[in-house]
Amino acid sequence: MKRLSLAALLMLAVPMVASAAEEHFTIDPYHTYPHFKINHLGFSTMQGHFGKTSGKLSMDLKEGKGSVDIVIDAASVYTGMQKRDDHLRSPDFLNVIEFPEITYQSNKITFHHGGKMATVHGELTIKGVTRPVVLEVASINCGIHPMDPKKKKYVCGFDATASIKRSDFDMSYALPAIGDEMALSFGVEAVRDEQ
Repeated sequence: MKRLSLAALLMLAVPMVASAAEEHFTIDPYHTYPHFKINHLGFSTMQGHFGKTSGKLSMDLKEGKGSVDIVIDAASVYTGMQKRDDHLRSPDFLNVIEFPEITYQSNKITFHHGGKMATVHGELTIKGVTRPVVLEVASINCGIHPMDPKKKKYVCGFDATASIKRSDFDMSYALPAIGDEMALSFGVEAVRDEQ
């Protein structure tokens, strides 16, 4: 009877051990900025970013899997010029009144180089249009936050890039004078959720 009880306990413990390898993180909105670059009239490269981002991440490096679920406040777009930012919020571009959020949800993550890099396949939604977008994560760095006095705050940082065509997301205003291809980059920090 004791052997049966011990076996049953071990069977119950296995899923707990397996799930312990998966870590869950919450996006740090103060240290996460999606950036974009696009050609402006063939003369220069216009750059901007979004100031409000939220979301969740999970990683299981042992099993080589994870997930990404990001929400960007479309109205938080910023290029340093109020008139241009207002135009970007208009129906010509982001149409933030009707579509206040830009979202990205992963459906597959492949880790490389011992979990220091990754390729993320997912779905990007802008203006209600969803398209597949691949993020190339060039660096993943994790550790205890050096400014945390309790030395308990565990943070992971990610640098990722992607490229999209804005016309794929119903933003064809001023093509081809204003470029179609947009280079995206994401500086992300996420804090591990308490167990």
